Amino acid sequence: MKKKLLMLIALSLSVVMLLSACGKTSDTADTSAGEVNSTSNADNTSEADNTSEEDNTQEEDNTFKVGLEAGYPPFNWTQLDDSNGAVKIANAAEYAGGYDVEIAKLIAESLGKKLLIYKIEWDGLIPALQSGKIDAIIAGMSPTAERKESIDFSDIYYTSDLVMVVKRGGKYDGATSIQDFKGAKITAQLNTFHYTVIDQIEGVNKQTAMDNFPAMRVALESGIIDGYVSERPEGISAEAANKNFKMVEFTDGFKTSPEDTAIAVGLRKGSELTEQINKALAKIPEEKRKELMDNAIKNQPAAE
Repeated sequence: MKKKLLMLIALSLSVVMLLSACGKTSDTADTSAGEVNSTSNADNTSEADNTSEEDNTQEEDNTFKVGLEAGYPPFNWTQLDDSNGAVKIANAAEYAGGYDVEIAKLIAESLGKKLLIYKIEWDGLIPALQSGKIDAIIAGMSPTAERKESIDFSDIYYTSDLVMVVKRGGKYDGATSIQDFKGAKITAQLNTFHYTVIDQIEGVNKQTAMDNFPAMRVALESGIIDGYVSERPEGISAEAANKNFKMVEFTDGFKTSPEDTAIAVGLRKGSELTEQINKALAKIPEEKRKELMDNAIKNQPAAE
């Protein structure tokens, strides 16, 4: 009886050990499977992330980001729809139109890139370019010696003359010389060479520079100033926008250098885009440039 009892105990122990071994193998298998699935999922996620990053990089590389103030008609302005070829402003509900926008479109087409327009205040354009937020400035900007110290420029894409915008029928309507503005309250846009040439007028009452052209038009309309210095296309634009404005051209005008009245694309120092943009500009004949400016003057918003 004792012998049978010992055999029964031994058999029971063997069964318990066998069941324990089976349970351990099952747990290990489940754990291994989980690790495989986890690794597989991680690999898939990693691949997806890499694909997403590659797609974003390709999208980034396929864009031509242009900065302008969208407040200097007929070179550039802001409007509410895409009429007359206007381009939607990035991260905004508005659209940008004008001569600069048309030039930007032709350059982007030549580069084979999607055009993105960024509306940036004049003083913020060069910092935005240097930081990489934009690839180019196409904003009626002159390639002055001072600006060339911090950025590069393309070849010239427009040349203009300086004029004065005054009240139609007012004291300065018939001026033929800049010296006719002795004692007049005259201003120009902040941080432009337009403001510096006011000093060529003897006895002028030079006013504080203003941020943009819409502000100067309001000041002129209200009588705060007697006139502001501008370029011929903007002067034509001002006359078209407001029947009370008159553009004055001079027989004895401001003394300027060719680089002052020229307009070019602003680019980062050493940018590889400079050569490509020069090639794009070379494809635009003078007749086409004149047509684009005439259309910009005609299509500008009625009031700025």
